[in-house]
Amino acid sequence: MNTTESVTFFIIEGLKDKYMILFSVFLTIYILVLMGNSMIMYITRTDSKLHSPMYFFLDNLSLCDIIYTTVTIPNMLSGFLVEVKTISKTGCFVQMYAFFSMTVTGRALLTVMAFDRYLAICHPLHYMSVMTRKVCFLLLFLAWAFGWIMALPVLIFAVPLPFCGPNIVKHIFCDFSSLANLACTNTSSSSLITLIIALVGLIGTFLLILASYISIAKAISTMGSAERLKALGTCGSHLIVVCISYVSASCVYISYRVTFFDQNVRLVVAVLYSVLTPLLNPFIYSLRNKELQCALKRTFSRYNIVSQKSKCVRKTVPTVS
Repeated sequence: MNTTESVTFFIIEGLKDKYMILFSVFLTIYILVLMGNSMIMYITRTDSKLHSPMYFFLDNLSLCDIIYTTVTIPNMLSGFLVEVKTISKTGCFVQMYAFFSMTVTGRALLTVMAFDRYLAICHPLHYMSVMTRKVCFLLLFLAWAFGWIMALPVLIFAVPLPFCGPNIVKHIFCDFSSLANLACTNTSSSSLITLIIALVGLIGTFLLILASYISIAKAISTMGSAERLKALGTCGSHLIVVCISYVSASCVYISYRVTFFDQNVRLVVAVLYSVLTPLLNPFIYSLRNKELQCALKRTFSRYNIVSQKSKCVRKTVPTVS
C-alpha cells in the first residue's frame, strides 16, 4: 500500500498455510463451542433445580464464551476460504474492543464464581441471606461493566493512531499490539499502558480468586471427610477452568514477550488461547458436576417423552380415504 495514503482497511495475515483441514478443525471447534455453551445456558435457565447463584453465573460465563469466540473464529474461518482477508478500519477496532472486553469479563465472572463458592463453603449459614437475587444481579453487572470499562482505554489509544501503511495485521484478528506495530508514530507509551491494563485484568482477578481459594482451603481443612469431598466437588470444576484459563493466558503473554518465538508459533498459541477455555468449559462442568449431569438427563428425558407423545398423536390421527 502507498505510504502517502491513509489506511482505510487492514489485511489479516492469519495462519500463512491455508489448509482446508484447518478450516474443518476450527469449524468443528466453533460448532462444539456453540452447542456446548448453548446447552449449558438452556439447562441452567429451564431446569428449576439449577436456579441458584452458582448456575446463574455459569449461564453468563457460557454467554461470554459464545460472544468471545464469535468475535474471532468466524472471521478466522473466512480467512481460510479467501486469498486475501480484509477488514475495515472500524471493524478492526470493534473486533479489538469486543475481544478484549470479553476476555476481561470472563475473568471477572470466574472471580464472582470464586466469591460465590467462598460464601457457600466458608459461611454456609449466611449464604442465602447474602447471595440474594439483587446481589447476584449486582455482581453480574459489575463483572460485565468491569470488562467493558477496562477495554475502553485500549480503544481510546487505538482509534487516534495514524496508519499510513503497511496495513497487514500479523495476527488471526485485530489486537492492539498488532495494530500498534503498523502505526506511523511511536506507540511505546500507549503499548505499555495497555499492557498494564491487561495485566491488571489478568493478575488482579487471579489474586482475588487465589484469596478465595486460600480461605476455602482453610475451611475445608477443618471439615470431616464427607463434607470435604462435597466441598471439593462443588469447587473442582471451577478450579480446573480457572487453571486452564490463566495458564493459557500466561502462555500467550510470555510468547509475545519472548523474542525467539516464531511468528507462526505465537499465532498457534493465540488460536489455542481463544478457543481452548470456551471449548472445554461445558465439558468440564458437565463431566464433574453431578447436578448438571442429572439436569442433562432430565432434559433429554423430557425431550424423549414429548417426541414419543407426538409420534403417538400422529399414529392415532385417522386418515382420509
